[in-house]
Amino acid sequence: MMVTDFNFYKIQYLHQLILGSRSILMKKIELEIVALSHSITQTHSYAVVLGEVSGLRRLPIVIGGFEAQAIAVALERMQPSRPLTHDLFANFMNTYGVELTEVIIYKLEEGIFFAKLICKSNNEITEIDSRTSDALAMAVRAGCRIYTYENILETAGLFLDQTEGQIAAAGSGESRSGSVNVSNSAVADSEMKSLSIEELNTLLQQVLDQEDYVKAIRIRDEINSRK
Repeated sequence: MMVTDFNFYKIQYLHQLILGSRSILMKKIELEIVALSHSITQTHSYAVVLGEVSGLRRLPIVIGGFEAQAIAVALERMQPSRPLTHDLFANFMNTYGVELTEVIIYKLEEGIFFAKLICKSNNEITEIDSRTSDALAMAVRAGCRIYTYENILETAGLFLDQTEGQIAAAGSGESRSGSVNVSNSAVADSEMKSLSIEELNTLLQQVLDQEDYVKAIRIRDEINSRK
């Protein structure tokens, strides 16, 4: 009887431990848009860079030119002569009393981020599936908060160990002594595979210094593929 009781409490303890781990991984982390970067190495590629509000991690997401324009227009508070698609949708929501309360980047699958709009109307909450780029364009227009989960930031986030001033100075294009050299003819994916983890991490930091977040995403994915 005592053995049975012991096993019961052991199982109960393990169950609580698993629930606690899941709770940490699913913890909501607030983000903000900190940069909209054009790729140095890939034409017509952009990265919207989300920063952890209460931390130093960055989450770069590759987006297309149209989506980058839609986000930039809202960030700069520009007034186009005719409403853009996201402006039209925002006007539609306002007209019919639908409030966008928050945006959540809730899943990362095979390098693709999934997001949803959390909307409120007549005290009812509705979740609407969305491309992440569209969700961010809507979030900027609505002035709502942007979130992701700890497990996504842990997997795809990049940690910046430099201050903003150091990053800006490093972005002038001068390579630091002892670092892997990165030029505009950046390292190809095939060459990346021949680099060691240490070299890839050094390359990643230098690319971050140059604010080429699209390239940084590719290096990050190569590092993660070896874990």
